[in-house]
Amino acid sequence: MFLLGFALVTFGVGLRFLDPQPIQDLRYWYFDQLQRLSPREVSDLPIRVIDIDEQSLGTIGQWPWPRTEVARLAQELMELGAATIVFDILFAEPDRYSPARLLSDPRLAEMVQDQEGWGRVDNDEIFAESIRGLPVVLGVASRLGGETPENIQSKAGVVEIGEQPTAALYSVPVLTGLAPPLASAAAGIANINVSPQMSGGVVRKVPLFWMTPNGPLPTLSLEALRLALGETTFFVEGIPGVPGAVQSIGVGGYTIPTSDQAEIWVRYRHDHPSLYVPAHVVLNTQEHAAVRELIEGHIVFVGTSAAGLLDIRSTSLGENVPGVSIHAQILEQILLEDGLFRSDLVAGIEVLAIVALGLIVSLMMSVSGPIPSLAAGGAAALVVLMGSWIAFQRHGVLFDSGFPLAVGVVNFGLLVAYQYIVTDREKRIIRRSFAQYVAPEVLHKIEASGGSVELGGENREVTVLFCDIRNFTPLSETMSPPELVNVLNALFSHLGDEILAEKGTIDKFIGDSIMAFWNAPLPLDNHERHAAMAALKMRQALSAFNKDPIMESRAPISLAIGCATGPACVGNIGSRQRFNYTAIGDTVNISARIEASCRALAYDIVISEEMAKAANGQLATLEAGDIALKGKSSRLTLHALVGGDEVAASEAFVTLLKAHSDLMSCIRKGQTDMDQLFVHCAELSRRVEPGLPAFYEAMSLRRSDFILS
Repeated sequence: MFLLGFALVTFGVGLRFLDPQPIQDLRYWYFDQLQRLSPREVSDLPIRVIDIDEQSLGTIGQWPWPRTEVARLAQELMELGAATIVFDILFAEPDRYSPARLLSDPRLAEMVQDQEGWGRVDNDEIFAESIRGLPVVLGVASRLGGETPENIQSKAGVVEIGEQPTAALYSVPVLTGLAPPLASAAAGIANINVSPQMSGGVVRKVPLFWMTPNGPLPTLSLEALRLALGETTFFVEGIPGVPGAVQSIGVGGYTIPTSDQAEIWVRYRHDHPSLYVPAHVVLNTQEHAAVRELIEGHIVFVGTSAAGLLDIRSTSLGENVPGVSIHAQILEQILLEDGLFRSDLVAGIEVLAIVALGLIVSLMMSVSGPIPSLAAGGAAALVVLMGSWIAFQRHGVLFDSGFPLAVGVVNFGLLVAYQYIVTDREKRIIRRSFAQYVAPEVLHKIEASGGSVELGGENREVTVLFCDIRNFTPLSETMSPPELVNVLNALFSHLGDEILAEKGTIDKFIGDSIMAFWNAPLPLDNHERHAAMAALKMRQALSAFNKDPIMESRAPISLAIGCATGPACVGNIGSRQRFNYTAIGDTVNISARIEASCRALAYDIVISEEMAKAANGQLATLEAGDIALKGKSSRLTLHALVGGDEVAASEAFVTLLKAHSDLMSCIRKGQTDMDQLFVHCAELSRRVEPGLPAFYEAMSLRRSDFILS
C-alpha cells in the first residue's frame, strides 16, 4: 500500500515539474480565488482614466476621432493640471481626416479653392505640436509581419545590473509604429500589451519590460511612472550569479520585484467608477470646474470602455474591465508597494508540500486505514491551506496549495479504491470459504479482521461436535430418495441453525451426520460451553422437528451427539481448485468415537472429560465411566451432558448428582449389591431429563467401565 502511495506521489511531483497547461490552469484558478477572497482595497491615489465611452462616442462622433480632437483632449487635460498623460491608444497610421490626405482624392481637390494652403494642414502635425515638450506617453503594440520602425524605442536609458538580465525579457518581433511626427514629439513611448499569455482570457501577469528589435521597451504603466517622477533611466537588476534573469526593476525611489522575465502579478481591486472620467466631459469646457480636482496633479490614462473598440479584458476577480484600467491598477500597486510575489523557492516548497501530503496519506493508509488517513491528511491539508492564506494575506506571496491538495485527494482516493478492490477480493475469498460454515455475525467479524485469518492450516485448541441420526438405515427404507432428501435438508437446517446460533463453524454434512467445531476460524471465549449449549439446543430442535408435519406418520428421529475438546489443525485443506475449511487431528477422531459410544451408553449427548472440566460447573453433567474407544490404547473418561447451568443449579439435579456420586463410589469399591442404587438414580433422573433412565439401565450392565477407572 505504501509503495503504491509513494509511486503516486512520485508521479504527482513529476507532473508538477512537467507543468502541463491543465496544471497551470489549476494554479491560476487557485490564485484567482485568493484574490477574490481578499482583493486589494480601493485607494485614493492620483491616478485617473479618461474613458472614451459609448456616450463620448455618441457626443463627439465615431472612432477614430480626428487627431485634432485628440490634440484638443490633450490640451484640455493639461489645462486641468494633469501631471502625465498616457494614451492607451494606437496612432500607427496617419490621420485619415487630415486635409492633406483628403485632398489626395481628386474629387475633393476640385471642390477646394486653396488647395496649396489646405494641403499643408496635417492633423498629425497639429497633435504632435500639442504634446511636444509635455509629459505625454504614446503607445505601440506587437503585430504580425512587417518591420519595427527605427524610431520606436525607449525614450529612457536602461542600466543593466548583473549578467545580461534583459536577455530574459519577452521578445516582441515586430511593433506597430507611430505616425511620423508623433514619435519625436512624445516624451515617452511604451508597449500597451498587457500580457503575452492569458490562461482562460484572464490577465494575471504583465511584463514591465519587453525586448523589441530596437532594445528594451517599458510597459505603459512603468513609463507613466517614470515621466511622473521626472526620471530618465530605468535600472534592470539581475539575479546574482544567474545569467539572463531579472530580479527587480528600479525607477526613481521605487524598486519593483519581478519574475525572472520581468513580469509582475497584478493584485486587483474591484473596478470602481471613481477611477473614470468620461472623455466628453473633459472636452466640454463648461464642466471643467467640476472635474478639475479629479484631474489636477494626476497621472491620466486615456483609453476606452466602448465594447465596439474591443479593449475589454478579464481580471482575476472575475470582472470584465477596460484594458486601460489594468495599466492604471498596475501603477496603483507599484505606488502602494502592494504587489504579489512568487519565486522558484516558493515553487520548491510547493513540491515539498506535495511530497509531505502524499506520504502522510500513504503512510496512514498503509498503517491505520482510510479514516485515520483521512484525518491526518485533512489536518496536513489544513496546515498547507492556512499557510498559503497567511502567506498571501501578510506578505503577498502566491503559494499554490491547490495542486498539493489535489494530489493528496487523488492519492487518497486511489489508495482507498485500491484497498477496497483488494479488500473486497479478500472478502470474497473469505466469504466463499466460510459463508456456508459460520453464522452471519461471525462471518462479518472474519471479514472485518481480514488478514487475521490464516488460510492454509494452524494449530489451536478447538471443541469438535459430531452428530449422527440413529437408525438412519431403517428410516431411509421407509422413504423415497426425494422424500429422504427433503427430510434431511429440513432436519439439518434446524440443527445447523442451532450450531450457528452458538457461533460454531459447520465443517461438513456427511450423509446423515454433521461435523462442527468451535474456536476457529476466529477465537471464541468459553468455546466448550458454546458447543455444549449447541448440543442441548439441537436436542430441543429435534424434539420440535419430530412434531413437524413433514414427520407425520413417520417414526420419530433420534440423535447421537459426541463432543471433545483438544488441539487440532484447522485451515483450508484440499487442492488449489477445491478445498474445504476443516479441522483434522486426534481431537476430531475422539469426538467421532464419542459419538459412536452413545449407543453403548444409551444416551444422546456425551462429552469428553476435558470439555466437562472446562465448563467449570456451568453444565449439568454425569460421569459415564472410562470408555474404551476404537483406535485409542487407553480408556477415556466420558460424561453425559444433561443440561445447562439452570439444570445444574436445580434441586432435582443436585439430588441426582449426589446419588450418582454415591453410585460411582460403590462401583469403584467393587460392591456387587447395587441394584437398588441404580433403581434409585433412575427414579431421580426422571425428574431431570427423560432420557436418563435408559442411561442408568445401560450403566448397570457395564460396571467394568467404572471398576477399571
